[in-house]
Amino acid sequence: MPQFSYKARKRSGELVEGILEVADRPAAVAQIERLGLFPIAVDSGKAAPAADTKRASKDFDIRSFLPPTLRAYFEQQRKPKLQELATFTQQLANLLQAGMPLSTALNSMTYLETKGIPSDVSRQLKQEVGEGRSLSDAMGEQPRVFSPMYVNMVKAGESSGALVDVLRRMADHFEKFSEVRAKFTSAMVYPIIVVCAGLGMIFFFMTFVLPRFMKLFGDVGFTRLPMQTVILIHISDAFKYYWWLMGATLLLLVILFKRFQATTTGRRKIDEWKMKAPVFGKVVCLNLYGQFARTLCTLLHNGVPMLTALKITEQVIPNVIIKEATARTREAVTDGKSLAQPLQASKVFPRLMVDLVKIGEDTGNVADALSNVAQTYEGELTIALRVMTNLIEPILIIAIAVLVGFLLAAVLGAMFSMVANIGNSMGPGQ
Repeated sequence: MPQFSYKARKRSGELVEGILEVADRPAAVAQIERLGLFPIAVDSGKAAPAADTKRASKDFDIRSFLPPTLRAYFEQQRKPKLQELATFTQQLANLLQAGMPLSTALNSMTYLETKGIPSDVSRQLKQEVGEGRSLSDAMGEQPRVFSPMYVNMVKAGESSGALVDVLRRMADHFEKFSEVRAKFTSAMVYPIIVVCAGLGMIFFFMTFVLPRFMKLFGDVGFTRLPMQTVILIHISDAFKYYWWLMGATLLLLVILFKRFQATTTGRRKIDEWKMKAPVFGKVVCLNLYGQFARTLCTLLHNGVPMLTALKITEQVIPNVIIKEATARTREAVTDGKSLAQPLQASKVFPRLMVDLVKIGEDTGNVADALSNVAQTYEGELTIALRVMTNLIEPILIIAIAVLVGFLLAAVLGAMFSMVANIGNSMGPGQ
């Protein structure tokens, strides 16, 4: 029978250790709980050294040869997706709603399969809660999984005694954000596929098809070939002989862009361009306005104070322009101004949002007003994404058709020129 060593706490908080002989680890955990203890750690003892050796050899990979910085980057825990976080939050809320104590619910979460969030997260939370820490403090120790927004909302739920309601609102919040992001991603899938297919076709033509025609064109001479064919031949030569220079230039441009993006000025310029770009800019703005309103609304609904909610919203928003406007708004609210006044003074947020927030302040319900703002802009975003997709599709198709037409005209024009030259050389009587 396998042996498992364990550490557990009594209800009084005293730490105890021991060894159990049971069939597997879940049975060990169940046995510890039947003893009236809260398990903290359950490890296999000297039961299966061969399995440990096998696991050690299986864990060997090439990452051990990487520099420490790169190895730490690849080994760090992946941030969960919004839908994965929503599922985890909903599962925890369901367990607490069923009447389970928090420690027992977290213990059950270690056995529930949540994609993107390993069971070690719930196990660590359960251990720290068992040691007397609050759930929000325990979550704050895992910033890769739980954002400051998540931690502060849980803290507000603990203070108000409505943790289950807060968790359900958070799950709904993450699901809505996940839906918006999925709409944006799906709207870009078709254009990206068309662009990649077009570039792949052009690359195949320039590197495999055209060089075979070049053997025919070489005997004719450039002076007898159409201009578009001469241009195409020079481009093909550039692909053939200077591909390394093109690759180096592209890499240099990417590095320069990344360095520019890493600076404060560069990041601000790029975000400003995104908001002002034709067609695409409207989609970006609607997404940012909806994200700002939805985040602030969710925080206020769950009892987070206005200043803290604005600070968290500032951290969540990815756009520098909106970040700066939110920071100025928070400073103005700290000085005693209403929320609508600094929003209007920033000249970043639209008039509709400002008016709805002002109405919410007049009626004493800013959270519901922000909820209406979020719904409005999320609805407009859906329409804008559809319009953008409908505009991009024909533009891309026309662009690809023009490129393909140019390639065909260059090749066919050269072939017609060759036939004409052959006919002229043979003379009219031959």
